[in-house]
Formats: sequence, C-alpha cells, structure tokens
Amino acid sequence: MQGDIQLSVENVEADYNHSIVALRGVSVTVRRGEIFALIGANGAGKTTTLKAVSNLLQAERGRITAGEIRFEGHDVLRTSPSKLVRLGLVQVLEGRHCFPTLTVEENLVTGAIARGSKRAEISRDLECIYKIFPRLGVKRRAISGLTSGGEQQMTAIARGLMSHPKLLVLDEPSMGLAPKIVQSIFETLKDLNESEGLSILVAEQNSSIALRHAHRATVLENGIDVLEGPGPELRSRADIKALYLGEPAALTV
Repeated sequence: MQGDIQLSVENVEADYNHSIVALRGVSVTVRRGEIFALIGANGAGKTTTLKAVSNLLQAERGRITAGEIRFEGHDVLRTSPSKLVRLGLVQVLEGRHCFPTLTVEENLVTGAIARGSKRAEISRDLECIYKIFPRLGVKRRAISGLTSGGEQQMTAIARGLMSHPKLLVLDEPSMGLAPKIVQSIFETLKDLNESEGLSILVAEQNSSIALRHAHRATVLENGIDVLEGPGPELRSRADIKALYLGEPAALTV
C-alpha cells in the first residue's frame, strides 16, 4: 500500500437549506491503495461527507460553507460530478440504486457508458465483473427490480467498478442485507483492494464489519470527526466496542 494521499478533506463544514449544520470542520485523508472507513451512528454526518467528496451536495439542497476537498490534485468543489467519475472518483449511493426496469447487464453497461468506454472494452469488463460476482453472471438477463437485495447491491457496486474507479466510494453497503451477504461483499471488496490496488472509502453503521476490513477509520459524531486511527486498533478499543460494536464496556474498579 502506497503512502501518498489520494483524497484530502480539510476542515470541511456543510449545511442544508442554509440552516441545518451537518459537518463541522471534518478532515479525512485517504491514501492510495487503502480501505478507509467512516463510522458513526445514523445522522453522524457520514453520508454528507461522502456526498461532499463527490460534489453531490447541491442535489440535496446542501452546500460546503468552509474547507477544501482535493482528489488527486483536483479541486472537487470546482469539478462536476460527471468529470469526477471520469477522473476515477466513483460513488455507489446508499440504498442499492439500480435502474429497476433494466436487466442486470444493462445496469452494468450504464457504468461503462458514464466513463465513455467502447463496445469491446465493455465486453471485456463484463467478463471480469462476472468473475468477481458470479451471481450477477447467472442473473445477467434478469430485471434488476426483481432480483434480491443482495443482488441489487452487487449490481450497484459492479456498475461502479465498470467505471474503472481509482477510488470507490460506498455509502452503507451493508444496509438491509443478511450478515452472510454483507460478509461476502466486504470480502470481495478486500480482494479487489489487495489484487488491484483499488482505494475504497466506505461509510458504515455496521462498524464491526467496516473496522475488520479497513486499514484506517474515522469516527464521526454530530458532524465532527472525534477519532481517527488504524482499523484494528479502533476495533480493539473498549469505548469503540461499547459505542459502535454493541459490546458492553469493561467495568472499572
């Protein structure tokens, strides 16, 4: 894993509708080739941070009021979301967003079109995707809206991979899925990180699974980054276990 910084979020503040403050001086750095997790309770600011990173806040009546975000030297706040995708910053939104009336394969192809891929390249990429997610190969002709929640999440992630990301940004990929499916998805992401050097920024309420796979993580509370450190180290801390992993804190005498 290289140590150079790929994404830098510096002292970012954000609000919605010019009144609801969502982020208060959040700073995050993602190094090239690492898995970085944002953890925290619902409403902590994880989704807002990810939308800020992809310059999508305006679509939610949000705005950045202070701070700077840079991706591979580019000023994110001065770069359109579509251009960020072409530069390699690809986000998979919360909620397993698929085109429900399209087949699984048609959904995947839209990810390649967003990047401007040619037909031969799309065919090669589809073959790779079906090796990564064999279940999607089986379901390639199925209507996405009629597939299971796990299959829709795989489709959403695979569509992002079809855009050839340098940094894949995932918002709550475990939401609403069975533990076995969640484990499978995170193991696949870990394999891609190790074999392809894919950088991953993931926001997760399921802190246990996130910290098990992340190289580093930041804890958000009420729009503030309160703690940052190596994933295994945070996972071993008693206070993190009590607050985010659902384990009781050790009693002190």
